[in-house]
Parts: sequence; C-alpha cells; structure tokens
Amino acid sequence: MSLDVHDIGGAPVIIGAGVAGLMTALLLAPEPVVLLSNAGLGTGACSELAQGGLAASVGGEDSPELHLCDTLAAGDGLCDVTTVRRTVRAAPEAIRTLERFGVAFDRRADGALRLGLEAAHSQRRIVHAAGDATGRELVRALIAAARRTASITILENVEARRLVVEDGAIIAVVAARCTGAIALPTRRAVLATGGIGGLFSDTTNPPGSCGQGLALAACAGAEFADLEFVQFHPTALEGPRRPMPLVSEAVRGEGAVLVDEHGERFLAETPGGELAPRDVVARAVWHQLAAGRRVFLDARQCLGLRFDKRFPAIADLCRQAGIDPATDPIPVRPAAHYHMGGVAVDAAGRSSIEGLWACGEVACTGLHGANRLASNSLIEAAVTASWVAESVANVSHTRRPRVCSAFVPRRPDASGIRPIVSAALGIIRDGETLRDGVATLLPIAAHDGAASDPALVALMIAIAALRREESRGSHCRSDFPGRDADARQSRLTLPSAIQTAVALSWRAPMRSTLT
Repeated sequence: MSLDVHDIGGAPVIIGAGVAGLMTALLLAPEPVVLLSNAGLGTGACSELAQGGLAASVGGEDSPELHLCDTLAAGDGLCDVTTVRRTVRAAPEAIRTLERFGVAFDRRADGALRLGLEAAHSQRRIVHAAGDATGRELVRALIAAARRTASITILENVEARRLVVEDGAIIAVVAARCTGAIALPTRRAVLATGGIGGLFSDTTNPPGSCGQGLALAACAGAEFADLEFVQFHPTALEGPRRPMPLVSEAVRGEGAVLVDEHGERFLAETPGGELAPRDVVARAVWHQLAAGRRVFLDARQCLGLRFDKRFPAIADLCRQAGIDPATDPIPVRPAAHYHMGGVAVDAAGRSSIEGLWACGEVACTGLHGANRLASNSLIEAAVTASWVAESVANVSHTRRPRVCSAFVPRRPDASGIRPIVSAALGIIRDGETLRDGVATLLPIAAHDGAASDPALVALMIAIAALRREESRGSHCRSDFPGRDADARQSRLTLPSAIQTAVALSWRAPMRSTLT
C-alpha cells in the first residue's frame, strides 16, 4: 500500500494524548514534537475519566519512605524497589510541575493541599483536582498548555497503526486518518497509549482502550513484562452503561462500607476492611456476586447529604442511574480498570527496540508490581514523562529514511473478543479456561481483521497468565492458589507467545484423542 509520507524533520512522535503523552510533549519543549491523538483532544483517553487523584507525600506527617512502604506492600513482592524509591521522591515535584502547567488542585481554606485517603495508604496523601474529576482537570489544563506551545504539532483523529522497524530500530510511524494512511519518518517514537480495559465486557476504560500501544510494540518486536497483572476496580457502578462509571475509592476513604443485599458488611473481618488492597476487595466482591448476592457501597452514614458536595460527579452519575447516594446504597461490581504489565522499559523509559520509549499505563516500569497502589498511576504518568522527555531529547536524530510502503491494518475493534477475554482473564482464573481462551484467540490474531490486534494483545496476556502458576496480587489462579516463595517478573515477546499458543493448540487435539 502506498503511503503519503510527511517529512516532520526527524521530530519525535508521541502516540497518545492522555496525561503521559501531553506531559512528555510539554517537557520536550522547545524541541519540536508531533503528538498523535486517535480522537479529538480531551476525548477517548482513560486519563480524563480518572476520579482518583495523584499520590504524593506532601502532607506534614508523610514522607517518601512511607509512600515507598505502602507501594511495596500493595505490589506483593514484584515492585522494582529502585523505581519505586525514585518515583515517590519525584512525586511532590511532579505536583508542582502540573501546577505550573495550569492544574488547579483542591486546597483547604488555609491554602494547603486537601489530601484524601485511599485503600492501602497509611497516610492522607491523595491530591485531587475538581473534587472527584481529577483526570478531567488534568487533561483540560495540559491540553490548554499544549495548544499554547508552538513546538507541539497536534494531529487529532489520527491513529497509529504500525511502527516501521529497520535493523532493529524505529524509522517511522504509520498512521491512519479519514483521508488515508500517512507515514511519519522518525527515529524517536513514544508510546503513551493507555491501557487494555476495552478488551473486557465490564470495564471503566473507554472501549477504544484495547491495547493498541501493546500491539504496536509487539509487532515491532518489543519485549513485555508482567502482562498477566490486570487490576479490577472493586466498585464500578452496576448497570448497562459502558464504560462503567467508577465509584472512586475515595468514597471508601471517607468511610463508606461494602454490604450485601441484606445489609451485611462482608469485609468487616478482613484486615484493612474496605481499604484493603484492591485485589483483596475485588475478589471479596466477586465471591459475593458468584454466590448470587448483590453488592452495594453504602455511604449513607459516613456522608449522607454531604455526598453531593464531596463527590459531585459521582453523585450525578448515580442520579442518572436512578440512585440518590445520600439515601440509597450504590450497587457496584468489579470492572477491569488498570494494567500493571506492559512494554518492558528501563529507567529512562526505553524499550528493547532502539528509538522506542513508553510511559504511562502502556509501560511496565516496575512501580506497581503485582497490584497497583491506588492513585499511583497518574503520578507515575507525570513523573516518568519527565524521564522519557529527557532521554528522547538526548538522542541524535540526523537520519531521515524514506518510507515507501507498509502494511496498514484495519482499525482495531475488540467487540467480538470481549466475551472470550472476560471469561479467560477475569478476577479468578484457571488453566483450562486460559487454554481454551488461547485456542480461540490464536486464529483471530492470525487473521487480518479488525479484531486481530486486540486478539493478539489478549493472547499474549493469556499466555503470560498461563505461565504464572501461582496466585499473586491481581493474578489469582484457582488451580494454583499458593504464592511462590520467590517473586519473579515475567518476560514475553510476540514470537514466544505465538510459539507457546501454537504448541498448546497442537496438543489440544492430542489430548482429546487420548481421552
């Protein structure tokens, strides 16, 4: 297929316009950059849906060491301690940087930052903006700053479809827009594409968040880490709306409790109760639902009529569903929310492919381990954007190759595989269901169709989940309930995943013949 080649002068191409992508572009200024957004700016990104805030040790009794300890505890043995320490120490400065870009964080009457408490945090350290609409405020301010920055060329409604690699290095980004395919020759590409929640039927993520950044990296030959770890938020608002509205963990931080349909609090004996790590709470809710009981978040005693003032966006979402959170318990269920795994990157955000960086949810830095600590995601995006920007700026970009042709896949559509992914890769997993999922996903991934890239990503996650024969953090295997004594990070590439999937599919008929 012939491509319309745009000479961008070797400028870096940033793929994704959430917090991570926008911050990277702004921090590279005044160096020219090209920022790709697959929709209009401010629409379609997970960042803008974030109700929770940013975790940073800015309170008087808090410290980076306490933040470090909480993060390591939640990560269940798989965090990279060096990365965690570096991130939590940089978090307060990231808050100040965001303020310089125009973010208006919530403050008390005395001018100090208003700090919230969320699950598994030992201190109030959650910095919010616009109450329970932190993501929306972050994206609003960063978009305004990006539009004011002359060095940033913004291409809206342009979707990256492939990375062109030559001799193991990035030479171009192939993208699609309404008028056709384009090639952007560059030696520097940054993935900031967000997560994978759109692969699941129940998710808080936009439907387009189906792992396209992972597909780009996979087809380019990049290495991945810890793909099996998918975090399910315990309290999504139950109902037909997709993405599922999130009932922020901050509501539980204010004292709301989880009850069954009889009003019984089923987490009363669990260490930490409603503020236990997310994997613990999500599994507890799942078990209630699996037993045929409904689950509700009850904020009537702790907030009551104050709910509207403290959580105006959530109150509005509840009322749209016919619920008054001041007087009614809120029906909730777990939903796919965040991906701890991703493109394996080093301390500068570099992937295993020369000229390819990743930051934000699409990357695996080692900060989150097996289970992300609440509100560490937005702060990770802000902090690691500065590391990536510094690294990208220090790389030479003299070569400008000519790109003549490349394969341009169809626009990804995960709708057909969501039931498969939801069954195989849910909160509780088992080997037989995972193998069935792999066998179903493999031919879809191999076929040149709209579901191919999403199926490819789901296939890699399923293979990683099969290989981890233990239960740790968000990864729970009913057939391997124990936790291995030695924590180990998983590593995977697309060829190794395909090889394993083919071998499994080949052995499946043999098993059926022998039984």
